[in-house]
Amino acid sequence: MIIEMRTYQLKTRSQAEVLKRFGEALPARLKFSPLGGFFYTDVGALNRIIHLWPYANLAEREHIRAEAVKPGGWPPKIGEFIETMEAKILIPAPFSPPLEPRQLGGIYEFRSYIYKPGSMPQVIASWGEAIGERTKLSPLVGAWYSELGPLNQWVHVWAYKDAGERQRIREEAVKRGIWPPKGSGELLVSQENLLAMPASFSPLR
Repeated sequence: MIIEMRTYQLKTRSQAEVLKRFGEALPARLKFSPLGGFFYTDVGALNRIIHLWPYANLAEREHIRAEAVKPGGWPPKIGEFIETMEAKILIPAPFSPPLEPRQLGGIYEFRSYIYKPGSMPQVIASWGEAIGERTKLSPLVGAWYSELGPLNQWVHVWAYKDAGERQRIREEAVKRGIWPPKGSGELLVSQENLLAMPASFSPLR
């Protein structure tokens, strides 16, 4: 299983129209493979959309993407609103849940870490030891490491009811000593995060 994470930076004040056009075109695309999730940023880098697509492997991704454009209904006609585009291929950690339709929360936190080269097996091991207790507090949407795109990147996504719940749960996890995972902090190179909202047509809500 791989996850393609596509991030588009939009022109200011174009988000509503982009969501409208993407939603209208999506049924044509879903004939070929499912959408994992679709989000627009609310805190952090603004005017940004993120869409997640699961595939069995790179070969399936290439085949489906080629087939999806043939009927003419895909991709959505949003090119005039896009400033930049980024795509990366992510591999799920062993404890990462599958991307499937779920009602998880009103706000999603996307956290992206860069770790030192060669340290990903240690990161996965340390997270694996701690993730069970952490997910008792709030659901993990996914934990993935990069295969193509920025290397040594760890992307994890968490769902919360709202920003207030996020703050409370993060403070509780630290206070109880169950988070962050022990042994991975010294391997970190950089961190960034943003808060995003699910689109009305996102399978993850």
